[in-house]
Amino acid sequence: MPTIRSLSLSKVLGFLTGVLIVRVVFSVVFRYVDYVPPNFESDFLTGREGYFWGGYHWAFYFHLVGGPPTLILGLILINDRFRQRLPQWHRILGRVQVCVVLLVIVPSGLWMASRAAAGPVAGVGFAMLAVVTGVAVVQGWRTAVQRRFAAHRRWMWRCFLMLCSTVVLRLIVGFSIVTGMEGQWVAVFAAWGSWLVPLAVFEMTGITNGVLRHPSIRPDRAVPR
Repeated sequence: MPTIRSLSLSKVLGFLTGVLIVRVVFSVVFRYVDYVPPNFESDFLTGREGYFWGGYHWAFYFHLVGGPPTLILGLILINDRFRQRLPQWHRILGRVQVCVVLLVIVPSGLWMASRAAAGPVAGVGFAMLAVVTGVAVVQGWRTAVQRRFAAHRRWMWRCFLMLCSTVVLRLIVGFSIVTGMEGQWVAVFAAWGSWLVPLAVFEMTGITNGVLRHPSIRPDRAVPR
């Protein structure tokens, strides 16, 4: 049984993580002034002027507009109190999340991965991130429809972790700048580590077990025939 101390620590860490995610969302939104119109001297757009208007801009702007809302929706949807008190809204927002991730984030992410500034190895990492995100959200939707709620929760947690890769990526890049470890290898590591590390922690630690044992989560059950 989890102790009161461990539960309190978990709540504090969850709160701080939420604050960090919201901060990243606002930092992205505040940087819109660098992207509309595009400023090719800004960090992300540097060196992209040659191909930006050749179709890349569609993927970029769709990803830019769709990304922040999915992070905020993810924070809301994984909140147990929200799900318990407003189950109808949980289902409605869940459908919105699935549509935005599957129709906007995944395809635009794949397109942008083909033009990764750090090269093809980083591009493959970002492409795999998009694929895994798509698989997670589809499986999350399927298990919800099948009323396998514990499995649904696990898959949507995986999806949320993939969406949070942008937060982890910024932490990796920021740490490399502070420590002076900048270089091409950092960008490549960030492309893979920003989602593989959180996913590995989720799968290999007690987080998954904690999700399964949560008293408010009904066990998996098949759809009545």
